[in-house]
Amino acid sequence: MSKAFTKESDGEGDEPDHAGEEAEHAELVGVKNYITPSGLQRLKDEHRFLLTRERPAVTKVVAWAASNGDRSENADYQYGKRRLRQIDRRIRFLTKRIDAAEVVDPEAPRGGRAATHVFFGATVRYANAAGTERVVSVVGLDEVDLNRNHISWMSPLARALMKSGPGDCVVLRAPGTTEQLEILEVRYERIPVKPFSEPPGAEAAPSAGPRTRG
Repeated sequence: MSKAFTKESDGEGDEPDHAGEEAEHAELVGVKNYITPSGLQRLKDEHRFLLTRERPAVTKVVAWAASNGDRSENADYQYGKRRLRQIDRRIRFLTKRIDAAEVVDPEAPRGGRAATHVFFGATVRYANAAGTERVVSVVGLDEVDLNRNHISWMSPLARALMKSGPGDCVVLRAPGTTEQLEILEVRYERIPVKPFSEPPGAEAAPSAGPRTRG
């Protein structure tokens, strides 16, 4: 699933918390942050949007709300402060992921085993023991999109497929199950990553401006 920025809801209990992402990043210190060019661009686009547009817009709303009186009972002010903390956590997370990125272009020329076997950036067609075929693309942690069959290179499936080539059989070991898979095709091509888009309702949207929330 994508970790793209999402707009916080008005309910206090529904506030998304990206602190978990920072904890996840801490656990991955020392682990290569492989990513495709399109995936890195999406992170950069979100980072730029939050830093240069959304954060300044929310800051303006907070300043406007602060001028309206008692901050302790000011819903706009409290909401804005929570939003700023969320945005700052997300910016820190994105900065770390971008700085640690090691870009691998699936379309780059390859030779030998690197062109015919499964490594990062590969698109793989395989079949299970029942003959059911499936196609997956091996991408970075920040690019996982199960709706597009984009799987992390650290996932159990990707680890099972890694370094195999057409005709090879591998064993997928996942919690509670073991499955044999046959590699049918390995190719390297552009992996279409869903680009970052401004979230609906963001303060930086064209209609943004100070407004009262009930």
